[in-house]
Amino acid sequence: MEPTVFISYSHDSESHKDWVLQIATRLRSNGVDVLLDRWNLKLGQDLAAFMERGLSASNRVVSICSETYVNKANDGQGGVGYEKQIITAELLANLNTNWVVPVIRNNPKQKKVPTFLGGRLYVSFEDGNLYESKYEELLRELLDEPVLPIPPIEKNPFKTAKSFAEQKFIPDSEKCVSPAIKGTVTFDYSNNNGRFFIGQDELGFELAFSKSSDRCIQLYSDPVSIRTVAIVKDKNDIATIDDARFYDGSSRVRRPNINQIALLQNANGFFAAIKILAVKDDTRGAEFDEVTFDYVIQTNGSSDFTSFKQNS
Repeated sequence: MEPTVFISYSHDSESHKDWVLQIATRLRSNGVDVLLDRWNLKLGQDLAAFMERGLSASNRVVSICSETYVNKANDGQGGVGYEKQIITAELLANLNTNWVVPVIRNNPKQKKVPTFLGGRLYVSFEDGNLYESKYEELLRELLDEPVLPIPPIEKNPFKTAKSFAEQKFIPDSEKCVSPAIKGTVTFDYSNNNGRFFIGQDELGFELAFSKSSDRCIQLYSDPVSIRTVAIVKDKNDIATIDDARFYDGSSRVRRPNINQIALLQNANGFFAAIKILAVKDDTRGAEFDEVTFDYVIQTNGSSDFTSFKQNS
């Protein structure tokens, strides 16, 4: 069932009201049942009653913390001050609640949130270049769809002799897995059949490497999780790739050189970019077969990596 979210904000200006309306509209189009005064408050309706009913009926509250909103909340002024009283009572009843999600916009002051929301993590929309990534962060929070879900706790391998004998230990595999959405990896591709895993669940990619030389590495689309693999020849910065679909992924194997980027699409339609930083070949004087690469997984389902320029 979709979450019900109440948006608490101050009417700073027409442009600010329109911004709130736009983000509320987009949230509804992405599966969030938003309660907003411009939709749900009718002429002649009691404002206090609307706030009380809306807040009590909501699973989450998004507080748009502009400078005006923070000042009104701290001073107890107007509708914002009344909503603050209701929200504060709820927070006092459950000190560990994550009921309120502060969103920062139009707030150049050092104090970004009202005193009653002090200490809570917030999403900042202050940098317009980061709008898409911050919107995704907010949407994932409201839909409870984290980029890095908590892995399940498996059985204790030492509980019984039988389970100990049957348990497949993962220390070797841990060297071949990076569950984060971006990072830097050094991998001995002579191990684990050349397979290294980045991401997890629907954002998972199984990278299949094999030896080529000490200047390039072979990368395959053979794993079940991989749909295509392509090479970027006109750019050497992942954050400048604005459409991964532009690059040809029709071949089974690609050979990215050092400082070249490979693009992969997984079976779920998500894209990942990896930039080869170094390659070692034990037949060409190196002690080990090794590949070092940076990688980024685009978590919002798009083929555009440009937002990572600001996030890096």
